[in-house]
Amino acid sequence: MIHTTPAMILAAGRGMRMRPLTDTTPKPLLVVRGKPLMQWPMEALAAGGFGPLVVNTAWLGEQIEAHFSDWSQHHPGSRLVYSHEGQDFGYALETAGGIARALPLLGDVFWLLAGDVYVPGFQFTQASVDRFEASDRLAHLWLVPNPPHNPDGDFGLSATGLALNTREGERFTYSTIGLYRRALFEAPWLDTLPGNPQGTAAPLAPLLRCAMDAGRVSAELYTGAWTDVGTPARLAELG
Repeated sequence: MIHTTPAMILAAGRGMRMRPLTDTTPKPLLVVRGKPLMQWPMEALAAGGFGPLVVNTAWLGEQIEAHFSDWSQHHPGSRLVYSHEGQDFGYALETAGGIARALPLLGDVFWLLAGDVYVPGFQFTQASVDRFEASDRLAHLWLVPNPPHNPDGDFGLSATGLALNTREGERFTYSTIGLYRRALFEAPWLDTLPGNPQGTAAPLAPLLRCAMDAGRVSAELYTGAWTDVGTPARLAELG
């Protein structure tokens, strides 16, 4: 069964910490255990029955589109479309700006994930979507135990499943996987025109923190294998 909830895969970053590997290859196409990094979540989404995929690109984005030119042929029901920020504006729009730009390609609820994080066991399920749609939350995040490179974490997690904008108590790291409502990327939360035609670059964290302060972001802890492939050393560790 093919579900209609789309997913957006973030693939527009320059990958400066991965240089020189990313001087000629976009970071999401770096190979981990025989596959480009971003292919792992793409296959996991397909396995979960989620067909519509939106990918934003900037640095060397033409390589990504060329590499996955036959994706839909090999994955019936899956449709891959692009938001080419580099072609449209000459630069990447950061996470929130890129999502706002891609909103016309997304639904009222959508998955969001980064194309450079290795999470081989994560399962994208319709049950998660159904729970989120039944709530009044603007986002639902999957958090992970803090890796060595982010020992202080990003957000707290309440006993009732709310993500917390706090610097006190136990905190966890945002896995980059989440479910979102398009409303978070529209007024009054984000001040851009529909579809972000002006190319405003905007980060995601401030939006999330504002929504957390309003009690509109839920979260859960994921304890499976997870690696933010942010440096050549972390890439090498994965083999």
